[in-house]
Amino acid sequence: MKLFIPTLALAATLFAACGRNNSADRKMLSNDIARCTAQLTRQTDIIEASGEVLIPRTADSRGEIEYVPIDDWTSGFFAGCVWYEYRLTGQPKWLPLAEKYTVHLDSVKYLSWHHDVGFMIGASYLTGYRTTGDSRYRDVIVEAARSLSTRFRPVAGIIQSWNVDRGWQSQRGWECPVIIDNMMNLELLFEASLFSGDDSFRRIAVSHADRTLENHFRPDGSSYHVVDYSLADGTVRRRCTAQGYADSSAWARGQAWALYGYTMCYRYTRDSRYLAQAEKVYDFIFSNPDLPADVVPYWDFDAPDKPTAPRDASAAACIASALYELSLYSSRNDYAASADRILRSLSSPAYLAAEGSNGNFILMHSVGSIPHGQEIDVPLNYADYYFMEAMWRKEQILNGKSFLPEGER
Repeated sequence: MKLFIPTLALAATLFAACGRNNSADRKMLSNDIARCTAQLTRQTDIIEASGEVLIPRTADSRGEIEYVPIDDWTSGFFAGCVWYEYRLTGQPKWLPLAEKYTVHLDSVKYLSWHHDVGFMIGASYLTGYRTTGDSRYRDVIVEAARSLSTRFRPVAGIIQSWNVDRGWQSQRGWECPVIIDNMMNLELLFEASLFSGDDSFRRIAVSHADRTLENHFRPDGSSYHVVDYSLADGTVRRRCTAQGYADSSAWARGQAWALYGYTMCYRYTRDSRYLAQAEKVYDFIFSNPDLPADVVPYWDFDAPDKPTAPRDASAAACIASALYELSLYSSRNDYAASADRILRSLSSPAYLAAEGSNGNFILMHSVGSIPHGQEIDVPLNYADYYFMEAMWRKEQILNGKSFLPEGER
């Protein structure tokens, strides 16, 4: 098995984009890594003592950990956190744990009843593959891409997000809903195309990105959460929200998904339209008068109860990680600087949990879905995942190394 060894590449670009080696940032990262290690040690000790493979998603107001089954959309993020812990520390103890929690998700590769297989397999297997080069992980990624591809609707040119014959989705009158979150799943398709040589995965990803670019965005660069398509002719039936404040509002995590998604799509395609859209989303976020001074957004930019509205650290973490990558593709120096501002805020006691608190999760103050009354002002495993990914990217930048996957630099 080939272990991940960072290679020196793009050093000049990285330093130009992200500034000089900074001792304060190194100290911050060292403290953050130590806190991650402490929290993940406690979390994995509980799991290992149980004799099962448990997947922590969040904790309630009493700090009680809530676990999820493997078909939950967040099931891959905890394994991803353990992979990043191994990368950040190099401690051998984390490798078998990361492998164990990843292979536990093997059957997810056949899941086709929702679109989030990209999150689930991407955070776990793809992060694992990029760390170890294990070909068995690559095979799972390709199979998962086949499952995701079954949700492609050729007339509309998109990947359907949710089925509409079950749960609360069945009550919305939707026909073919597509959520902005779905942009995050395209990485699985791009990678599967590279691994397998099957260009159909790439064509589906590009089609979905193009249609989303056409229909999901407002003139100011902000994104709708949900666009419902007609299966008969592919026209847009409705633009609305499921997790935001209102149909016309800018749900914070949705803007994060859009920024990250189009930055990632530019990596694989070098399509200038995708880069331009990522930049427009950035401008919307960081020129917004309702962005708090600590650059951790309210759960919705249009939330009516600001400044007491809940913040969403998960959105901030995802934005920071995306911006470190976006900084590689532009001569603008504000992308990396903005990512640094977010990372410093998330590394402060206002968001970084004290050791042994917060259900042993790393970040406090995230939001799942306020309209559904779920996971309000709690830790979330995907907040931790994108925080650790941002930390990894920042550390590589400080060391003059590329954090982009090998072959994509």
